[in-house]
Amino acid sequence: MISIVDDDDAVREALVTLTRSLGYNSAGFASAEEFLASADFETFSCAITDIHMPGMSGFELQERLRQLNGSFPVIMITALSEPDLERKAISGGAISLLRKPVDVGMLVASIEKALRD
Repeated sequence: MISIVDDDDAVREALVTLTRSLGYNSAGFASAEEFLASADFETFSCAITDIHMPGMSGFELQERLRQLNGSFPVIMITALSEPDLERKAISGGAISLLRKPVDVGMLVASIEKALRD
C-alpha cells in the first residue's frame, strides 16, 4: 500500500488515481499528521509526500518515519525549485525528489525502487 500525503486536494487525488491505475493500492492523506494517525498505518510500504505542507512538513514526516521504521521508503515531491531541496531530501533518506508536475516515468521508477529495496 502506498500513502500519498499532500495538502493540495487536486494533486493528492491525481496521484492516488495515477498510482491505482498503475496497479498499486494507495490512499491519500491531507497531512502528515493524518497519515501517521491512520488506523491502517502499519499496512503502508511506501510514502509519497509533498515537502511544504501546513503543520508537519514532508521533511519532518520523513524523519518521523525513519524513527518509527528506519527503512520506510519515502518519495518526496515539490513545486518549488530551491537549490538545496534535493540534497536535503536524499541525505535524509528519500528515494528521490520529484518536481511537480510529476513525471510519470520517474514516479514509476521511484516507486519500483522503493518497493524493491
